[in-house]
Amino acid sequence: MNDKEKLVFQLIKENPYLSQQEMAQQLGMSRPAIANMISSLIKQGEIIGRAYVLPAKNQIIAIGGANVDRKFSIEKDVHLGTSNPATISESIGGVARNIAENLGRLGNQVSLLTTLGEDHDGQLLESTSAPFISFELIEKLQHEKTGSYTAVLDNTGELVIAMANMSIYTKLLPTVLEKHEATLQQASCIIIDLNCPAETVQYTKDLAKQRNIPFVIVPVSSPKMIHMPDNLNGVSYFICNRDEAETYLQVKLKNMADYEAAVRQLVQKGAQSVILTLGEYGVLAGNQEKIQHFEAVKTTNIIDVTGAGDAFVSAFLHGALNDTDFETAIQLGLVSASKTLQSEKTVRPDLTNEALHQWRELL
Repeated sequence: MNDKEKLVFQLIKENPYLSQQEMAQQLGMSRPAIANMISSLIKQGEIIGRAYVLPAKNQIIAIGGANVDRKFSIEKDVHLGTSNPATISESIGGVARNIAENLGRLGNQVSLLTTLGEDHDGQLLESTSAPFISFELIEKLQHEKTGSYTAVLDNTGELVIAMANMSIYTKLLPTVLEKHEATLQQASCIIIDLNCPAETVQYTKDLAKQRNIPFVIVPVSSPKMIHMPDNLNGVSYFICNRDEAETYLQVKLKNMADYEAAVRQLVQKGAQSVILTLGEYGVLAGNQEKIQHFEAVKTTNIIDVTGAGDAFVSAFLHGALNDTDFETAIQLGLVSASKTLQSEKTVRPDLTNEALHQWRELL
């Protein structure tokens, strides 16, 4: 932004309703010159469109899944091929949405960018999430069904099988993101899950790299690894589990030496930092300087594993984006994951920044 553009920008900031002619008179410039500067400011992402709306700055933007989760908890031992007595619960989920809510509860300004159907599930998602997440970037599709995820859990809370109806995310294309490009360019961090099509992941990575915005990829599941970008250049944090790493690298990971080799290889592919989550064995995290192993927080009374990974990602990023050192940020993630394992909710309703740090101090 040059000096004259700064003058125009300040006028718009003080009064977005000024006409180009009024700006020209106040600044002693021609109206065509003002028009050219406004066009330049729009291209730079400093203002949005003809109304000169200033984009929200310094917010985290999460792109990807937002769906309704239904969980069937089998009361006794699982018997395949027959009816099993079970209880049912309904909640809202989706990796990007879960991460966004966790971050919102921790006190961050967060927007969700996804596709929703104009149906009951879409309304439920918005009304329930709105206290913690901005829905200004949502794309509502009239003839599509909001994403849904149905999980069957055994009597210990472990996943038996899951069914996902996620076809609506095929509509989450770069053309949808382009509508919000000015806002994306001002983000403090962009997080994307691999519910998004491959071309959308690539588009977002390129935009983040060009604008030097911290960029995070969270794979979702092993089959979704086909949506990975061409390389990891420009990826600030690549956070995956063992299955996802095996699929991406086309190797079998059997022991700690294999895990370290995998992290090293992912860093070599361009990621600034890689975090490999290993469930009860903690996480392995590394960059070009070093690779470290962090033990999992010992957890008793596990109620439900759903959402623990998203809780880890969120609390880690909350620390990392708020000037916490890397090791402490990892510990915050592990603590949040442990506490989420002990909750029947995908996102703990008592999660706050203060609670998170208190939980860590009690270890």
